[in-house]
Amino acid sequence: MIDIKTALSNATEMLADIHDTARIDAEILLAYTLSKTRTYLYTHPEQNLNTEQYQRFRDLVKERRLGRPVAYLIKMREFWSLPLKVSESTLIPRPETELIVELCLRLIPDHTDIRIIDLGTGSGAIALALAKERPQWEVYACDISQQAIDIARENAASLNITNIRFFQSDWFSAIPDAIQFHAIVSNPPYIPQADPHLQQGDLRFEPQSALASGEDGLTAIRDIMQQSIARLKRDGLLLIEHGYDQKTVVGSMLKDYGYQNLQCWKDVQGLDRVSGGRLLKVDE
Repeated sequence: MIDIKTALSNATEMLADIHDTARIDAEILLAYTLSKTRTYLYTHPEQNLNTEQYQRFRDLVKERRLGRPVAYLIKMREFWSLPLKVSESTLIPRPETELIVELCLRLIPDHTDIRIIDLGTGSGAIALALAKERPQWEVYACDISQQAIDIARENAASLNITNIRFFQSDWFSAIPDAIQFHAIVSNPPYIPQADPHLQQGDLRFEPQSALASGEDGLTAIRDIMQQSIARLKRDGLLLIEHGYDQKTVVGSMLKDYGYQNLQCWKDVQGLDRVSGGRLLKVDE
């Protein structure tokens, strides 16, 4: 028999030379194994694990040591304070992506007739956060992966969010042509296909189609900018997440496609992360 304190100590040691979040990872994995909170681990360090619990915990730690993301091991990631189910068919939501949610809430009027779409929704993170914050909005979410859409629908059901519609769609391909939006948002793939980081760390385990996009990493962004022209209402807003070093090229692309009032916003780490603009001359 081994107690919680010792199990955490052993696991932290196993992960210390691989991950700089070793202690946190160990706590999350043990809390998941025991179906308890991390606070419970702090207040019950002397509690013993039975053989089955300890073996399950050790197996998870071994998987983490091999690089598999914690979110995939526990099948959950929090985004905008919402617990979201994730799988290896979906990108793991990142804290910096919450910037898109913040910008939408700040820049879009809090009206009842707002229609917005999240392109490449994955687990549904952005769309569900917006639908939760603005229950009067009509939120659309699409992804080319049916597996991702299934996960997003599960998340909507578990969170009891009903003002959202899901589509298995290659960008707008499955969205009826007559439907236009007050805002279009996306965290698309934006890493160049040959970038060595795709074969390192957690990225090795995430769907490459949700990470990489063409030789320059900009194929998806180009497609979204071009296709959004016909889908935005007059004065419609387009917001796109991109790499920290892509501000200049993304801004130039927005200008070339006719978007105006261009801006780039920094994420919580002070890095250029989201660029956007409006189509001021597009008729409904």
